[in-house]
Amino acid sequence: MQKVQFLDLGRIEYKEAWDFQDILFNENVQTKIKNKKEESSYTTYNYLLFCEHPHVYTLGKSGDENHLLANPDFLKQINATYFKTNRGGDITYHGPGQIVGYPILDLDNFFTDIHKYMRFLEEVIIRTLADYGIKADRYPGYTGVWIDPDIPHKARKICAMGVKSSRWVTMHGFAFNINPDLTYFNHIVPCGITDKQVTSLQKELNREIDVEEVKERLKHHFQKVFECEIIPFERTELLKPSN
Repeated sequence: MQKVQFLDLGRIEYKEAWDFQDILFNENVQTKIKNKKEESSYTTYNYLLFCEHPHVYTLGKSGDENHLLANPDFLKQINATYFKTNRGGDITYHGPGQIVGYPILDLDNFFTDIHKYMRFLEEVIIRTLADYGIKADRYPGYTGVWIDPDIPHKARKICAMGVKSSRWVTMHGFAFNINPDLTYFNHIVPCGITDKQVTSLQKELNREIDVEEVKERLKHHFQKVFECEIIPFERTELLKPSN
């Protein structure tokens, strides 16, 4: 059974988390290049990072900048930043009250199929929502997790996804709306979809949700879906000392 090292980064600036992902991602990619070049078998490692970002909009590499509906001055007013990223997908929002998950996996340790990988990530969210009595599913033609996807005028997204992969190593991941301020989605065309709403666990259940409890449920279902064992993060030398 594959081991996946888990680390909760807490609230962290988007760029700082991206840089941290890059370190882990690039190490795995370089190990695989070395293994192929030298016909060696150095180990790659699997990671799952959770975090929460301050208000930020991120645009995928194939996204449309026109889907950001706010100018730089307005972004300052609402205390938000904006980044063009190297993940797939269009534009999305990250902010307080949202669980952002970054699996950095070597899919050679699991299965080499990005489509299957995305469906597995969706399944983790779907099972977690089921724990709260919410029936969620996929929306044909779109990534992410939706509520009422079979009723077009009611379909609403609760979890967005966008990933990057190279040599079967993944980075970036999912953004699961727990208790976020949903008004921030009004300043973008979420995921480039003009006619669908965005929702949150809090909105669906009409109460504030214990984020830490959701994290534990996500980890449980991640282990089940990916048939792995989540263990504590072992790369402590990469962590900044706390003040």
